[in-house]
Amino acid sequence: MIRKLFISLLVAAVFAATTQAQEMQRVQPKFWFGASAAANINFYSGTTQKINSSVYAPGAFHEGSGVTPYGSILFEYRPKPVWGLILNVAYDGRGGKFNSVDAPCNCPEDLSTKLAYITLEPSLRLAPFSNGFYLFAGPVLSMNIDKSFAYTQLLQPDSKGDFSDMRTNKLSAQIGAGIDIPISAKEKARQVTLSPFVSYHPYFGAEPRSIESWSLQTVRAGIALKFGKGHVEAPVEPVAVVVVPEPKPEPKPEPKPEPKPEPKPEPVVVVKPNVIGNAYLVHFAYDKWNLDNEATSNLDRLAKDMNDNQTVEVEIKSHTDSRGPESYNMKLSEKRGKAVIDYLGSKGINASRIKANVYGETQLLNNCADGVPCTETEHAVNRRTEGVIIE
Repeated sequence: MIRKLFISLLVAAVFAATTQAQEMQRVQPKFWFGASAAANINFYSGTTQKINSSVYAPGAFHEGSGVTPYGSILFEYRPKPVWGLILNVAYDGRGGKFNSVDAPCNCPEDLSTKLAYITLEPSLRLAPFSNGFYLFAGPVLSMNIDKSFAYTQLLQPDSKGDFSDMRTNKLSAQIGAGIDIPISAKEKARQVTLSPFVSYHPYFGAEPRSIESWSLQTVRAGIALKFGKGHVEAPVEPVAVVVVPEPKPEPKPEPKPEPKPEPKPEPVVVVKPNVIGNAYLVHFAYDKWNLDNEATSNLDRLAKDMNDNQTVEVEIKSHTDSRGPESYNMKLSEKRGKAVIDYLGSKGINASRIKANVYGETQLLNNCADGVPCTETEHAVNRRTEGVIIE
């Protein structure tokens, strides 16, 4: 039952993640802080009979359940979109009521507790789809702050007090999932998200007492409010490439030749440089426009071929993959084209010999359009700038 409940909540979170629009270009703060609130659904198992030195139940209690509050202050560190770290400092209620049992005198017995802890919960955060959906898992260090109980039996006076032999500290674990839902504009430096989450806390290490076999499992469902501040990039001005044609020399008047017999016409052979049509390809990392060693090596060959053939020109065509807004991808294409043009300029290629065009995501080499699931390798093919030598 516990596993089915957790799996149902997890499936709901995954469905919400897949239906959320992917916003790869949203400002992404590295540091987040906030608070969360949740309900703990606690399930008791095992055996509890010796409650303390003064209270011993004639009939042993075995199972029970309860719903108690959970609240935390949280901190997150996300150096990369795929992974990060989470720390929750929390109040963790694990109270509940055991199922009623009958003592040997056929007298009903009831036992309840307000069991509670202060917890430290460090977790590893993984976002496998690089969007709002994430998984988390880690240890839970619990410090007991409430071990009270209430015991009733038909033929005995009611008893209240504290359980004996309670573990002051215990180490257990949790695993869960959540989804970050932005509620602020994506271009703002200050980001705010609402994050519904679910987690499962197994019985391993969760035994509250050092005697008997009482153990508990918990399914937690709640929501967190998170705040972060990121870096906003200044808008990129479009690169204007002006192609100035080389001036043609004024034809000199030629002396009027004396009439001669007309020669037999012969075809004029025009020899074109053999580099015309050569293509030089540069690939980029996701959302980047810097040139790596392979890119500069290809551009060095392009610069050499142009320096060796001073009459040719080059057309620079810049592209992106399909992820992200179309307007952003056009600006990203401009950045990539400018990086290539600047590098050719550093190698002695005059801007008058360069034509530039930007295409964004409009000329994909495969079917990796927006919304189509593709591998990183398939997306990488589209992140390119092509330099083609023309006449």
